[in-house]
Amino acid sequence: MKLEFQDQFRRGAIVGALEAVCERFELTEAQKEQARTRYEGVGRWLSESSHPALAGILIYVQGSAAIGTTVRPYGHAEHDVDLIAKLEDVARHYPPAFVKKLIGDRLKEHGTYERLLEEMCRCWRIDYANEFHLDITPSVPNPSCPNGGELVPDKELHDWKPSNPKGYKALFERRAAMQPTFALRKTIKNFDDRARATVEPYPEHHGFKGLLRRSVQISKRHRDIYFAERPGECAPISVIVTTLLSRSYEWCVKQRVYDDELDLLVAVIGHMTDFISLVSDRWYIWNETTANENFAEKWNAYPDRAKSFFMWHAQLVADLDNLRSIEGLDRMAKSINDAFGPGAGTAAVGKVEQAVSDARNAGSLRYGVGGLVGAATAACVTTPTAAVARNTFFGR
Repeated sequence: MKLEFQDQFRRGAIVGALEAVCERFELTEAQKEQARTRYEGVGRWLSESSHPALAGILIYVQGSAAIGTTVRPYGHAEHDVDLIAKLEDVARHYPPAFVKKLIGDRLKEHGTYERLLEEMCRCWRIDYANEFHLDITPSVPNPSCPNGGELVPDKELHDWKPSNPKGYKALFERRAAMQPTFALRKTIKNFDDRARATVEPYPEHHGFKGLLRRSVQISKRHRDIYFAERPGECAPISVIVTTLLSRSYEWCVKQRVYDDELDLLVAVIGHMTDFISLVSDRWYIWNETTANENFAEKWNAYPDRAKSFFMWHAQLVADLDNLRSIEGLDRMAKSINDAFGPGAGTAAVGKVEQAVSDARNAGSLRYGVGGLVGAATAACVTTPTAAVARNTFFGR
């Protein structure tokens, strides 16, 4: 039984270290507050326009900031926040280039934004140098989408193309809330208005995030490290990584009972490629929330991108398998450093060691039937005589 206890502790330490990696590379509270403040300022400026075509505009956050999977970029401090500027239905009859110009013209009326403004293919970027940038994409309602979808400009601004940021977020959040079943059941405490125009509140993500969000952050961080060493290759875009993991998480949770969070994490990442379709030599990763949006569209124009994706995914799986088999905290730290960037493993393992030390000093650290039990450790499981302890890492 002692060996079983040690293995439970080792696996719990790995999960705890990966949680610490995610925390290390999230935006700081200061960065989040800065993004929220500037988002609200831009939203207020657009919503107060007197132009009739901008009446009723809805401003909201989309992408990783909306679903809580943001990871600070590797190698530089600047991150991005993606916004949607949704106009009312009447704007659908205008050309996309005209609608985009309306947004740009309004931003240029603001002295500060005009100096920071950059026109991108289908959006406007406000670039706060060495801090972050806001990408503002215009959209209009999509009457053919029963799921409340929208239309955004295509790259050449010749036509509208389907998208559904709100539907995508709702589906992701529904999946993230799904409760996996573990062989050793665990419980934790979950933390989880202008006249005609609307600026939605900036998304707040407090406390425990759950395994789906963490799997996205782990994968994105690994991707950034992997492709930083391959400057000639194109890294997969975040929506592809997020979509595949979201679908894989739902499938895995429904399939079977897992030993622990590490078992489920490895399964979710391992199965993400199952949801890529190849039909007549064309790649498809469909947006499930609206028709005809293929996230893998560029793979068909640039086949090397698909090849790069599969090579990266194979390396991610191999690195997780290697980490799962490692004995000893020093080797664990080195493995995490190699996979997730210099210093990541050293800092993460240090946090695990500190948590164990604190729990031991507080007298709340002990072995139980399922492994190490302590208020601040990853491997918190039931004992024959004790209630379930609080797990501050993965799981629900």
